Amino acid sequence: MTVPGMTSNADRPAMHATTILTVRRNGAVAIGGDGQVSLGETVVKGDARKVRRLAGDKVICGFAGATADAFTLLERLDAKLEQYPGQLTRASVELAKDWRTDRYLRRLEAMIIVADKDVTLTLSGAGDVIEPELGVAAIGSGGDFARAAARALLAETDLGAADIVKKAMAIAASICVYTNESLTLETIDP
Repeated sequence: MTVPGMTSNADRPAMHATTILTVRRNGAVAIGGDGQVSLGETVVKGDARKVRRLAGDKVICGFAGATADAFTLLERLDAKLEQYPGQLTRASVELAKDWRTDRYLRRLEAMIIVADKDVTLTLSGAGDVIEPELGVAAIGSGGDFARAAARALLAETDLGAADIVKKAMAIAASICVYTNESLTLETIDP
């Protein structure tokens, strides 16, 4: 039911919130996220921090989607990492099972990329736990642009993981109107 003078959720502008990219090369892994949050055609924040460290700084993650939903998932993932220390894949699978089967969690609208020294995974509410090809994964509004740029840079340059993330995110920001050049970057070095 719509209250007079109010709009329904379907009538509100869509929130476009991010681009997250991860690259793994020569034993190092880097995750970068832009800072732009847009509501419809309006930029409402330019310096949001969508990349975080978990598990005593041994795991890095980036999130796209509804911020409160993503924080809920990060808290759950952190708890799973405490339950299964040093086992990112196991903790991620357990989170994905909960996310898919729990009535509350099923409604959360977010995606997460997580990485530790050994593995990179993309997690979704559909129960997906995906290890990317070529060590490159991306999510969010400009994810396809960032992933394509990173794969090209991996194939054509000797740049390290962090430098590839920086350059690929800059390329994505030049193409995607929902991505800016305010970059948060976290790395795990070999």
